[in-house]
Amino acid sequence: MAKRQPPPPMDGLRRQIAKGRREGPRGSASSFIRETFVLPRLAARAKAREWLDTWPKAAYWTEIETWRQLPDDRIEFTMRRLPTAD
Repeated sequence: MAKRQPPPPMDGLRRQIAKGRREGPRGSASSFIRETFVLPRLAARAKAREWLDTWPKAAYWTEIETWRQLPDDRIEFTMRRLPTAD
């Protein structure tokens, strides 16, 4: 039976992650506009639709970046878009 090799050291990856957290986002990721909402389910759908109608996905890369369901049928979500449609 073949001997298992130990996993590679994770020091380099840990340093890279720590550096990224210290420096923050850069490049195209930092140019996104984000807004987080906590709304009842129907209002959340309406707000997401409003964003998508106002800033179309094809031009502004608009999308729901994250979402989660909270107690009492509320939704917390983050919308993301580019500032211009260049």
